[in-house]
Amino acid sequence: MVALALAVLAATLFAVPAVAAEEKVLHVYNWSEYVPQSVLDRFTKETGIKVVYTTYESNEAMYAKIKLLKGVGYDVVVPSTYFISMLRDDGLLARIDKSKLKNFKNLSPKVLNQPFDPGNEYSVPYMWGSAGLMVNRKVVDPASITSWNDLNRPEFAGKVILSDDQRDSMGVALKALGYSVNSTNEAEIKAAYEWLKKLLPAVRVFDVTASKQAFISEEVAAGLIWNGDAYIAASENENLAYVYPREGVPLWVDSLAIPLGAKHKDNALKFIDFLLRPDVAKECVEEYNYSTPNVGAQKILSPELAKSRITSPSDADLKNAEFTNSVGNALEIYEKYWEMLKTGS
Repeated sequence: MVALALAVLAATLFAVPAVAAEEKVLHVYNWSEYVPQSVLDRFTKETGIKVVYTTYESNEAMYAKIKLLKGVGYDVVVPSTYFISMLRDDGLLARIDKSKLKNFKNLSPKVLNQPFDPGNEYSVPYMWGSAGLMVNRKVVDPASITSWNDLNRPEFAGKVILSDDQRDSMGVALKALGYSVNSTNEAEIKAAYEWLKKLLPAVRVFDVTASKQAFISEEVAAGLIWNGDAYIAASENENLAYVYPREGVPLWVDSLAIPLGAKHKDNALKFIDFLLRPDVAKECVEEYNYSTPNVGAQKILSPELAKSRITSPSDADLKNAEFTNSVGNALEIYEKYWEMLKTGS
C-alpha cells in the first residue's frame, strides 16, 4: 500500500508541470478593433489556444499598465514605434526567439531594424503607416496643397484638425519647419510649438480617435489623419483627398511584443507567427486599411488597396518621411511645450 501511495504521489507531482505547459490560453493586450474576430477564431481553431483579448486606447495607457504590472498579466502587446524602446529600457519586454517564427521572412526590410529596436530583438512589425494631410475638395484643389504650411491657408480657418498625440502634431510642425520629427534640440521644439500656436486659431479640434468621422461629416476641411482612417474616410466621402506634403510625413509602426512576465511565451510566438502568414496579414489589412509590412500579403491585396497611394505609398510619396523614434530625456521638453500649447500659455 505504501509503495502504491508513493507511486500515485510521484505521478501527481510530475503531472503538474505538464498540465501547466499545455495551458491553451493567450492574453493579448491591443488597440481596439485591430485584429479581426475571424482571425482570432481561426487561430483558436488551428491551435486550440483560446485568445483573451483586452484593449487600450493609447500607447500611454498601455505603457502605464504594463509598467504597473511589471510585465505580468499579458502575453502579447502591440506598442507603437518608440514605446518599444521605452518598454525595453524599463526591462519589461522579453527577447523574441525568431527561430520559432518561420514567417518572419515575409517582412519587408523597409520596416525592420528601426532605431527603436535594432535587429528586432524585442518586436515584430504588425502594421505601419503615415500621418498625412487630408483635405476636402469642396474647399480647395488638392493639387494646390503641397506643404504642411498650407494648413495656414485662410480657406481652412476654423476647420483644421490636429492629432491629440503630441509626437504626431509636434512632428508635423517640426517637418513644416524643415526639422526632424525626432529632434532633441529645444530651440527646434520651441519653434514647432510656436508654429502650432500660430495655427491654433484655425484648429477646430484635437482628436486621435474620431478624425475620420470629422472628415466624413465635413466638420473639418483639412488636417492630420492616420492613413488607415484616411482610406476609410475617402471611401465614404469622395470629396476627401490624402496628401503627402513635400517636407515629409511622420511614419509609425505597430509591433507585436512579448512582456517579460508573460506566462505563455510559446503561445505568444505561435500567435505572432500566425499573424505573419500572408493570408492572415492580408485579412487584417483589408479589415482596417493600414499599410502592411508583409511582402507576401502586399502581393495578394485587393486591387483597391494595392493601388491606393494611401495604403500602398510609393517611394516618392515617402520622400523625407521618418519613423517616430525615442527622443530620450527630450520627451520632457516636448511635454512642456505640448502642455503650454493645450493650455494656451
